[in-house]
Parts: sequence; structure tokens; C-alpha cells
Amino acid sequence: MPTHDLIPAAHTIPLHWGWLYFFLILTFYLHILFVNALLGTGLIALFYEFKPGNKEKNAGITRILSKKLIFFLAFAVNLGVAALLFLQALYGQFLYVSSILLAVYWLLTVFLLITAYYGAYVYNLRHENLFLSRKFLILGIVLLLLSVAFIFSNNMSLMLRPEKWPEYFNHPGGTFLNLNDPTLLPRYLHFLTASVAVGGLILAISGKWRKNLSGNIAQSYLNAGMRFFTAATFIQIILGLLFLISLPQKIIWEFMGGNLLYTTVFIFTLGCSFLLLVLGTLQKLWSSTATLLLTIMGMVFMRDFVRSMFLEDYFQLKDLKVDAQYSAFYLFIIALACGTALIIYMCRKCLNTSSKEY
Repeated sequence: MPTHDLIPAAHTIPLHWGWLYFFLILTFYLHILFVNALLGTGLIALFYEFKPGNKEKNAGITRILSKKLIFFLAFAVNLGVAALLFLQALYGQFLYVSSILLAVYWLLTVFLLITAYYGAYVYNLRHENLFLSRKFLILGIVLLLLSVAFIFSNNMSLMLRPEKWPEYFNHPGGTFLNLNDPTLLPRYLHFLTASVAVGGLILAISGKWRKNLSGNIAQSYLNAGMRFFTAATFIQIILGLLFLISLPQKIIWEFMGGNLLYTTVFIFTLGCSFLLLVLGTLQKLWSSTATLLLTIMGMVFMRDFVRSMFLEDYFQLKDLKVDAQYSAFYLFIIALACGTALIIYMCRKCLNTSSKEY
């Protein structure tokens, strides 16, 4: 069966695709920040739960990180829903099909996330009382989160490969995984190392901000966090380049001078990555944080460029038909503004009343 026959018709959208694209980039950027923070703090907490040596120091670090997991998980999930909705509005005909191909795993993510969320609350609220079982609890939480990330990586890569969709007829039960895609493993590992870098930065910031720590302990947290950050950044650069060379040749060429915009963003992002190595080594905490935010933004755009190039033979955003319904968009903007103001208010109240804890 020809590949084009397997692709459903594109959705009709209620306004120009540029608005939906803007909110897709914005929500995905915020989502990936919190996902990296969530998985990174979980992985570092897991490291210190099993790390031999100073048990008091290790427990202090895991206690700090346990308080952040529940917040990062809540923001990651809610922002992920928003990003998926905008992705569906723009690329729904591809995302729907890929989700059906691995429907069993895709639906399973809901239960995996609920279980991880419950575990994160137990890990936080009963941290001191869990004793030895605490390390196995955080191990389970991290494995659940890694599984969700792997399923998402499969779906996001499979939606870019309509030529592989006929494999459905060999896996009609919704259990098809895109395991033979050469980009899948580098994409997944690149994401994991990015998470460790963000988690290390969060640990460093926690050591800098917490008011109830002595100077030596706070400094040790900052040092440990920056070591995680720098080491993970170094590995991430290598994995990022491996991910790049795993892409089809025509896409690599676009980043190597074939497209001015794509090449500029690539050089900017790569330059920021090398700058992060220098800043991390020098323990420039706030400069590292600002540069990391720019680096992740560059990576978000590069991810979108790759998606566009994979699908350009089948579909382009300019092909979307518009059935103007701006009243719904205005209501969305009002709801978004009110919701954002409320979230900011609640976060400020939380930070003001718990400044010594968070």
C-alpha cells in the first residue's frame, strides 16, 4: 500500500497556523524544562540513595530533591498535555496514526505516570521513615519515568516515519515500537543526559538558595551539582552529534550550510553547549543557568526543524486549511492569562511560606 494512502487528511484549524506553532514551541519548551528537571533530580536522587560513604550528606541531598519531584512532575504533565494538544492541531494526522500503532504502550503511560506520581509523594512525605526501602522506591519511580520517556521517544520518532507504518499489519495489536530507527537511541540518550545536567544545576541552585544549611554543606551541594552538570553536558555534546549523524543525509546537509536559518540555530546551540562546559567548570552558576535556558531553546527549534524536514514530502504547515473562529481563540487567551496569573500567585505563596525548604 502506498505510504500516502495511509496518511489521514490534515485537520482544518480555526486560525493561522503561526499562532498554533508559537504556542507549540512555548509549551514544549516549558514542558521539556520540567521533564528534564524531573528526571534529572530523580536520577541524581537515585545515585545518592545507593552511593556509599557519608550517609547523612547523601540523605540530606535526597531529602532536598524529594521535595522537588512532586512539583516538577505536576508541571511536566500539565505542560505536556498542552504541548500535545498543539502538536495534534498541527500534525494530528501523523501523531494519531503513530499513537495507534503503539496504542498499548501509549495508553499505558497514563498508569505509569499515576504510579510514579503516587510514589513521588510517598518518597517525599515519608522520606525519613522509609529507611532502606527508600532507595528501592526511588529506583521504581525512575524506572517508571524512563519507561514513559522511552514510549514518548518511540511515538515522536514513529510519527516522522510514515514509510514504516505498514508494519502495523505485522503488529495489529497496537504493540509496534520503532526500535529499528537509527535515530531512536541517540535521541533518547541525548534527552537523558540533558536531564542529568538540569538536575545537577537544580542541586547546585538548592545549595545556593537554602537558608538552613551551613556554609560548608551548601558549598558541597553546589560543587556536587556543578560536577553533575559539567559531566552530563560533555556527554550530551557527544550524544547530540551522534544524534545528528544518525539523521538522513539530506537533513544533516541542511544543518551544515544547506539552510541558513537551520545552520545558524545549530551553530548557536552548539556554541552554547561548549560555553556551558566552560561555565560549569568555573562553577558560574547563574551564567550556566541563563546559557542552559538558551541552549534548550535552540534544541527545541532544531527538533522542530528536523520534524519539518522529515515530513516535508508528505505535508507542510502552509498546507493547513483555516476555518476562522477567532472568538474561541480570544477565550483561550483570556483563560490562559487568568490561569497563568493564578499559577504564579500560588507558586509565590508556596516559595514565601517554605523558603527554607525549597
